[in-house]
Amino acid sequence: MRLLSWNIQWGRGIDGRVDLPRIVETIHQLGDFDVVCLQEVAINFPGLPGSLGEDQVAELSSGFPGYTAVYGAGTDVPAQQGNRSLFGNVIFSRFPVGQVWRHLLPWSVEFSSSGMQRVLIEINIETDIADIGSLRIMTTHLEYYSEHQRRIQIEAIRNLHRQACKLSQRQPLPEERGSPFEVFHSSSQAILCGDMNFPTRSPEYSQILAPFFDATPNFYDSWKILNPGKPNAPTVGIHPVDFVDQPECFDYVFITEGLVNRLKTHNIEEKTAASDHQPVWIELSSL
Repeated sequence: MRLLSWNIQWGRGIDGRVDLPRIVETIHQLGDFDVVCLQEVAINFPGLPGSLGEDQVAELSSGFPGYTAVYGAGTDVPAQQGNRSLFGNVIFSRFPVGQVWRHLLPWSVEFSSSGMQRVLIEINIETDIADIGSLRIMTTHLEYYSEHQRRIQIEAIRNLHRQACKLSQRQPLPEERGSPFEVFHSSSQAILCGDMNFPTRSPEYSQILAPFFDATPNFYDSWKILNPGKPNAPTVGIHPVDFVDQPECFDYVFITEGLVNRLKTHNIEEKTAASDHQPVWIELSSL
């Protein structure tokens, strides 16, 4: 199974041009992916630099025929035309998608710092990986301006992961079948990916990898699993940007311990300038 994660900056490249076909082409050139997780995807947001207010989920979906698209908006505000402007993340899955959860992450009031509502998309997929079967995929884009916001968002994600692992042990009740109360199967093994907006030296990095001290599977940095003792390869600042002073790793793929022995590759595409972030991807194999 191959998964790619990429903050596409609403399709805006280093050249300032919004070009969604370029995003799709870049992904397909990198390989054949079963799951594609994209952050900063907009619908009807002409105020974004270079954007025409297009439905980016629809445009991107046309480049992934046969995939299920699951979109979650953190920002949902009135548009000038009288409809809505949306900004969030999307997951494309070639595998069958079971239950879907769209979690709004905590956003505490800060009077001296900018920020926006953030969202975690969580889906359960049925893979063809031997002895794995179902797997939860989570993608998010944490707050950039405030460490405090990131810390409370990470704590929320860890709690959601803990609850999902408990839910995976729940047996459905007969009277729930076919109703909104029906709980579909959920997996305790998961992949959490996205633009986390922190480097590896930050306390947030340690927080997200902290042991749970119960039956909840811990998260592991897929880069560190395959490259022990080596600094994470940068995912921002390889090309000139105005939000970091030097190349940094902000984009991660974290996997739970049940997937560690199945991790085959972790790669970062350094050449593309189709966004202000670089694509990151992993491959899991059967034992």
